[in-house]
Order: sequence, then structure tokens, then C-alpha cells
Amino acid sequence: MKKYEGLFILNTAGKEEGIKEAIDKITAEISAAGGKVETTQKMDKKNFTRIADKRHTSGFYVNVIFQSEENTLAALRNRLALSEDVFRVMITNASAETVGIPAAAATPVR
Repeated sequence: MKKYEGLFILNTAGKEEGIKEAIDKITAEISAAGGKVETTQKMDKKNFTRIADKRHTSGFYVNVIFQSEENTLAALRNRLALSEDVFRVMITNASAETVGIPAAAATPVR
């Protein structure tokens, strides 16, 4: 299993409550796909710099670090993107810096 970092922008248009339930749905989707959630960081609601749709001027940001198999990642990304609670999804490989390991400790010594 590889470690990934997912940045999710939740759809908060017209509803401020329900953020906890949306985060629970995201972690449930990751678990259902065979992944293992390590940490979840709720961030603040932020206004978008560029507004593509006037209905969505801001979003609630959530950062999730999880482990998953590479072959299930594309299906997981598609399922999360289809969720009405999720406005945007970005999943990247989690580097050692992201998960709190100092770079010196993450680099193998030869």
C-alpha cells in the first residue's frame, strides 16, 4: 500500500451544517475501497480566488492522509468526484514532509 494525501473541497453552497457527515462519507468511501485513513485535518472555509460558478464562491477544505493500493486509486477518485458533498478532489502521493517526517530521516543513507 502506498501513502496518499487527498485534498477535498466540500460543497457548502447553501448549507453550513453537515460538514462532519461529509467528512465521514469521504473516510467511509476510502475504507470501502480497501484504503486505511491515517489522519483527517479539517481546515477553514475559504473563498475561491477564481469563481467558475456563481453558486460556488467558497468551500470547506479537508486534508486526508490515507493508504491505498495503486490499482484502486482511480476508481476511488471517480467515486469521490461524483459525490454531491465533494466539490473538488485532488489526490497526490504523500511525501515524507507531508506526513511529519523530517526530510533527513526520510532520505535513505548509503
